[in-house]
Amino acid sequence: QVQLVESGGGLVQAGGSLRLSCAASGTSSFSRNAMGWYRQGPGKQREFVAVINTDGSATYADSVKGRFTISRDNAKNTMYLQMNSLKPEDTGVYYCAISSSWGQGTQVTVSS
Repeated sequence: QVQLVESGGGLVQAGGSLRLSCAASGTSSFSRNAMGWYRQGPGKQREFVAVINTDGSATYADSVKGRFTISRDNAKNTMYLQMNSLKPEDTGVYYCAISSSWGQGTQVTVSS
């Protein structure tokens, strides 16, 4: 069974940056799967942030386009989310997902 572990969250001021990581284990097909980032803000439903396909192409939510960059390192079974120009509305728990597996999430808090 695939296990996903997110890291890199924290507290940052508005305008700052964070880089999230998602390490996958228990899978030999990491490179053959699309992977995504999702987030859940306080009192909100979980929402899509970004997805990266097997060919490296990516799709972003309009709210993060131009500020966030998703990437993957298949040799390390790891996916990343570089978040720049952070806003208070980016606050939430960030989850990574591959197929039907989800990580436990990492908290991102952006102060104004």
